[in-house]
Amino acid sequence: MIVDNCRCIAWVHALGMDDVGFGRGLKALRIRKSWTQDELAREAKVSRGVVARIEQGHASKVTVQTLDKVAGALGARVTCRLSWNGEELGRLLDAAHAAIVEQLVGILQRGGWLVATEVSFNIFGERGSIDILAFHPATRVLLVVEVKSVVPDVQATLVTLDRKERLSPQIGRGRGWDAVAIWRLLVIKDDRTARRRIEAHAATFGNAFPDRAREVRRWLAAPHRRRPLRGLWFLSGDTQAVARQRVRRRRLTSERGSGPSS
Repeated sequence: MIVDNCRCIAWVHALGMDDVGFGRGLKALRIRKSWTQDELAREAKVSRGVVARIEQGHASKVTVQTLDKVAGALGARVTCRLSWNGEELGRLLDAAHAAIVEQLVGILQRGGWLVATEVSFNIFGERGSIDILAFHPATRVLLVVEVKSVVPDVQATLVTLDRKERLSPQIGRGRGWDAVAIWRLLVIKDDRTARRRIEAHAATFGNAFPDRAREVRRWLAAPHRRRPLRGLWFLSGDTQAVARQRVRRRRLTSERGSGPSS
């Protein structure tokens, strides 16, 4: 992602970076390699003045990309953390995640699925938690669902889902769910930013999750053990809006069914 210098510097200031601590840490890593400032500058492809500025406690006057280049030359990396009202941001993200889970649980239960949420596991040292694990008794299909309130790193998500899918038959049997087929679904909070990011990586996400909203809805309503589901579905997490839509659909169906009297 290309970001202009002013925005990068503002970002560093907003994060409340400890300039002095950052500079001391960078200098310690440089000395550990027995490098001079010139040698580090050459390796990072920056000027010696930039290295000196950082080490002197002025990291916030350097762009994030430059900091990352200098740190990378030393085998380190720059990480940024967004804070807002203490831990309120984490609770805000958790609330968005919970709302999506609640919406999807309702959809699954209406389709005859048995549903468990936040299913933790510890199998031969492999630990984790499945956001939603659902079992369809009529077809003995097991569905592993990963819910994200922001667009995830697709490769990291695939690794995580692969592991959960591999372990899910054993996890399911612990609940009396003897599955003959296991499929997967990635659910992401529906907003413009998420859709733009997915579109920007359409080939990657399309290959990993070829089934989208229409196919996902149809499959969840009538799952088939031989018809795989590798779905990506955007959900708003607005359970009240979903309920209102159902009421409107029932009303329209009723009005059409009654028709004009003759």
